[in-house]
Amino acid sequence: MLTQRLVLTGDEAHDKPLIQQAAAIIRAGGLVAFPTETVYGLGADALNSEAVRRIFTAKGRPAWDPLIVHVDTPDAIRRYTRDCSVLTEQLIRAFMPGPLTLVLPKQEAISDVVTAGRDTVAIRIPQHPVARALIRYSGTPIAAPSANKFGRPSPTTADHVLHDLNGEIEAVLDAGQTPMGVESTILDMTTQPPTLLRPGGVPKEAIEAIIGRVRVLGEPIPEGESLPAPGLSARHYAPQAKVLLCAPEPDIFYGTLKDALSQYAIVGALRPDSWRAPDDPRLRLFEWGAWGDWETLAQRLFLGLRALEKEQAHAIVCPLPPEEGLARALRDRLLRAAR
Repeated sequence: MLTQRLVLTGDEAHDKPLIQQAAAIIRAGGLVAFPTETVYGLGADALNSEAVRRIFTAKGRPAWDPLIVHVDTPDAIRRYTRDCSVLTEQLIRAFMPGPLTLVLPKQEAISDVVTAGRDTVAIRIPQHPVARALIRYSGTPIAAPSANKFGRPSPTTADHVLHDLNGEIEAVLDAGQTPMGVESTILDMTTQPPTLLRPGGVPKEAIEAIIGRVRVLGEPIPEGESLPAPGLSARHYAPQAKVLLCAPEPDIFYGTLKDALSQYAIVGALRPDSWRAPDDPRLRLFEWGAWGDWETLAQRLFLGLRALEKEQAHAIVCPLPPEEGLARALRDRLLRAAR
């Protein structure tokens, strides 16, 4: 199969027929990678079990890891779920469209393949105009995990998608780099209080400002057990290189690089602006951004991991962000990548 690369320009007259072409593929049971505000997703008709199974095959994804369903309106969330709580409505009004996914009791129309056999569905309204147009033209909710091989760093460009999935999916809608760079926050609304399953684009603090206290999922759920939402595997988002994390201090970062160079032939690093690094020809540096500028660091996290992997680094050194705001999402991704 030849994967079509449908390059979008931001001009509606040019882009509309390409998005409609991708929507026709979705309606026919095919797979289309598309941009969201977070990362690129790999989409199929969420009401078509056979199409959804193709996602798992293309990604090499285990059946126990469920998918997120993407819809384009709050009414669609109500149509495909069995939840009308005040807290859910408050979150929809505050954060949707946007990078927040809610786990809610599902309606029967959503395939059990999507939900790993659970009676709940992870659902959200993406903010990216291309994603919303694709859902609208397809006329169906779209099930979509990240458009990469299972366990790999998520794709933030169409090149990343094609590196992992070229020839295994029908098309990719190329709208350039995704603006946020890390996945959506996932909040389980079936517990009291709601449980933060995965930190992401909407910080925990912003959610608590709307609905009050949320609890945080503790230890990772063992692999092989049906997960309540995607992205919860103990090891995930990982490049081929070993990820080495260090305390977020410039001197500790420098020392960790020196130690890594004594153990590995080629070492990469996600380097914050102005942090020192050893002068060694075996060191590959990705200029990550200013430490504390979590939006820039989030946008460039997976871009950097994939870039250093491409430079054949055997290990990648990275300082570990704190457990606050958007930095919590970066910390989560790096801890899973380093397992």
